[in-house]
Amino acid sequence: MVILYEHFGVFRQVFLDGRVLPTGPNPTWMGYSVGRWDGDVLVVDSRGHPSTDALHITERFRRNDFGHLDIQITIDDPKAYTRPWTATVKRQLLADTDLLEFVCNENEKDQRHFVGR
Repeated sequence: MVILYEHFGVFRQVFLDGRVLPTGPNPTWMGYSVGRWDGDVLVVDSRGHPSTDALHITERFRRNDFGHLDIQITIDDPKAYTRPWTATVKRQLLADTDLLEFVCNENEKDQRHFVGR
């Protein structure tokens, strides 16, 4: 499975073929992720950056109905935090929309070279 993000052209691969999460995966920015089904919940375990080498993230994706997704994210990094912590994110399908290009205006130096209005 591939997860696309609107910012910086970032994507994640989530392997759903039954492999186990390696203890020392190649440290890519978005980490190494494996997923499995627990009933109607997709559970994704990830290791990798952007924290310490002890980072372990567990995400639980659940579709409440068509167009609504709840994601529960647990961050466990004993080298960075005193205990694991969890956040819940609610997402809604925005039909008939496009992924937008992310534009960072920090240190922007190109606009003066544009021709026209």
